[in-house]
Amino acid sequence: MQHSDTIVALATAQGISAIAVIRLSGPDAIDLVQRTFRGKDLREQPSHTIHFGTIVDGDRMIDEVLVAIFKGNRSFTKEPSVEISCHGSPVIAKEIIKVLLKQGARLAEPGEYTKRAFLNGRFDLAQAEAVADLIHAETDNARQAALNQMRGGFSKEIAHLREELIHFASLIELELDFGEEDVEFAKRDDLRHLIERIQSYLRALIQSFDHGNVIKNGVPTVIAGKPNAGKSTLLNALLNEEKAIVSDIPGTTRDVIEDEMILGGINFRFIDTAGLRETQDVIEAMGVERTRERMKKASVILYLIDLSSTTSAQIEEEEGTLKELGIPYLKVGNKIDKADPTLVETLRSHDFTFISAAGKTNIQGLKDRLLDLFKIRTVTTGDVLVTNLRHYQNLLQTNDALTRVLDSMDNGITGDFLAMDIRQALHYLGEITGSITTEDLLDNIFSKFCIGK
Repeated sequence: MQHSDTIVALATAQGISAIAVIRLSGPDAIDLVQRTFRGKDLREQPSHTIHFGTIVDGDRMIDEVLVAIFKGNRSFTKEPSVEISCHGSPVIAKEIIKVLLKQGARLAEPGEYTKRAFLNGRFDLAQAEAVADLIHAETDNARQAALNQMRGGFSKEIAHLREELIHFASLIELELDFGEEDVEFAKRDDLRHLIERIQSYLRALIQSFDHGNVIKNGVPTVIAGKPNAGKSTLLNALLNEEKAIVSDIPGTTRDVIEDEMILGGINFRFIDTAGLRETQDVIEAMGVERTRERMKKASVILYLIDLSSTTSAQIEEEEGTLKELGIPYLKVGNKIDKADPTLVETLRSHDFTFISAAGKTNIQGLKDRLLDLFKIRTVTTGDVLVTNLRHYQNLLQTNDALTRVLDSMDNGITGDFLAMDIRQALHYLGEITGSITTEDLLDNIFSKFCIGK
């Protein structure tokens, strides 16, 4: 699918840097740049070459640049493309883009370069989504998972499953054409074995999502507890910096404070929250409500209990509230240096982690407990791992459709209903790779990309 217009955008991050890269793609990309370029005639140069010159606006020179040209379909987008490397002043980059817009280019939409690459057959939709995942990878595991998907291992498996299902679907459709003759082209035992084999593979992919989601998105970790339990002090101890204000005055933290750190190859997003209590202070009450909302959305809660001023009965009451949320949690007994030894001895058999946030005692032990909850193996080249929620949902829907096929065969349902459910399974698998898609789906996916990608 060739486009008639040429797009332009800044491909590097906004802000001051040593260089900035401006990217163009479309049928007139090289011609547009040539009109503003003083140097060699870019139209006569071989593809995949770089040329020094200046970008001008009439008689006004804007900057000295290096221009890389990619001719024909030998570019990322499979369209004629140009990348201009200029000095990294935002003013210079903006002026160059303005000149190119005057020459007939238009500003690219988010993800439009990758969208064009997909539409032009550079790669499938799952691989295109992996490009964005690779850009946003914050850990080495996330990088490797995205790289594996971008290289097409996951896509090849999905395509292979579709081919096998398409074969049986075509045989069942053929049976329908000979309905009056009562022939069976698609052997039901063979179909059953195929579906069971496909479902076994689908289940493995579906189960990998818990692992993949943690690798890709990290772990939202809410630090909660009563006022003055030491939540802000713990956040500072975990990050080893003074991120949050610490005070003996109850209710100091009135809003959510967040920061991230990588533990064991996992990105943990720690969220310090307002202390949980009933209050007449309107602002503090809003903070408490936000705390409750964050707790509901957390992957894990670090629930702090002040061992210096809390009784066993109070601890039991607070844990009852925690259990009602249904969210994994760690019970953290803080201020161990000020605790009643009898209370500590009582709590030892109740799966507590004892720390002193102020004294930074056993902070590493708490980190180790967190990692025990999320055992993440190292992602290696070739691992097939589901990290994308859209893919996960499509795999679930595919599995459900195939279960309906098995149920129909068990109940002697006619071939037309079998064919309907097999077509549904093919549709959901096709949406993963983009062999079946809609403009709305594409717009939703690529709108989340960077402008210059």
